Amino acid sequence: MDATTLYRRWLDELWNGDLDRLDEIARTIVTGDFVGHWPNQPGLAQGPDQLAAIVRQGRELIEDSVFELVLGPVPHGDLVAARWRGSGLHQGERVIFHGHDLLRVEGDRFAEYWVIAEDPTA
Repeated sequence: MDATTLYRRWLDELWNGDLDRLDEIARTIVTGDFVGHWPNQPGLAQGPDQLAAIVRQGRELIEDSVFELVLGPVPHGDLVAARWRGSGLHQGERVIFHGHDLLRVEGDRFAEYWVIAEDPTA
């Protein structure tokens, strides 16, 4: 699977998909030794199960969250980059936020992830 298709699965299935299947989905998209880095939290996610837990927590914090691709994905060597837009409800108010993803591909899965994201604004 190419990096572009893999990123679309990342966004569509993991960030927009069925919450009850996040653990299963994460195991098909990232390597067993996957490492996810968030701002000021390097190495926050270690492996697919921790990634699924972090995604679940974020999606539950923003009700009815939807993530849309704005730019990309742009593959380059073993890396793929994209810009996305998220929206949903936070404490009853509609919020919108943006971010950038950079992922490193290893074989047919992602092995490492860096994200830069804005805080949601009403």
